[in-house]
Amino acid sequence: MARTRIAREVIVGAIARALDPLGCVHAAWEAGAASRGVIDEWSDIDICVDADDGTARVVFEAVERALGKLSGIELAYPVALPPTHDYAQRFYRLRGASRFALVDLAVFRHSAKDKFLNPVLHGKPVFILERGRRVRESRWDRRAFVRSMRVRLERLKARHAMFGCFVDKELDRGNSIEALSHYQRLLLDTLLEVLRMRYWPEHHGFGVRYVHQELPAPVVRRFERLAFVKDEADLRRKTRAATRWLEAAMKEVDFRSVERRLRA
Repeated sequence: MARTRIAREVIVGAIARALDPLGCVHAAWEAGAASRGVIDEWSDIDICVDADDGTARVVFEAVERALGKLSGIELAYPVALPPTHDYAQRFYRLRGASRFALVDLAVFRHSAKDKFLNPVLHGKPVFILERGRRVRESRWDRRAFVRSMRVRLERLKARHAMFGCFVDKELDRGNSIEALSHYQRLLLDTLLEVLRMRYWPEHHGFGVRYVHQELPAPVVRRFERLAFVKDEADLRRKTRAATRWLEAAMKEVDFRSVERRLRA
């Protein structure tokens, strides 16, 4: 008989109970799919913790003990971040759980100004532990965000003007692997960010995350056709097509529309 997998709710509950006795913890919440209301069978478990500065190790150890008792930790992956970073992060894969149900645990310094609590950017946090009224949603400077986006678009334009020839250069050299890498990083990644500026500007820096949900379906299908390359001849054709689309898309970003959307 197949063994029943550990339910997501059971894992989250075990983490909440492990955090509750810790006086250094001010709050804990689910982020990611939970904060956006789109949990499915492939969703991982994003847990954020607001804890006193210098206590991340205490939080990790408590959670690891709880997960170990629940089913056992099959694999742990600490993210290499500088000591001055606003949060520390580890991933866990549990025995008896879906391989997709990774626990992504981020422990924020209590002094950190940005704990990814801006609902416009990160969705509405689902609190699993809250003490008093110490945790607040991040205040968002909409105008500063638009200014930074303007600067970013100008930088993307300059980068494309300078390095947009790199795909053709490597194809002409016969270096198909380098050409494909440049096509993906310099052309498609740039195109995707500019498209997001137009259709979902608050997530323009999110890379490929949520693309299928946030871009219009015809745009996604058109991008998909460019993303899959058959051979060198196809790469040349698609480089020309992607370049035309990128240069047109850069002209279509309307910051007045962006500001209206963000105000709404």
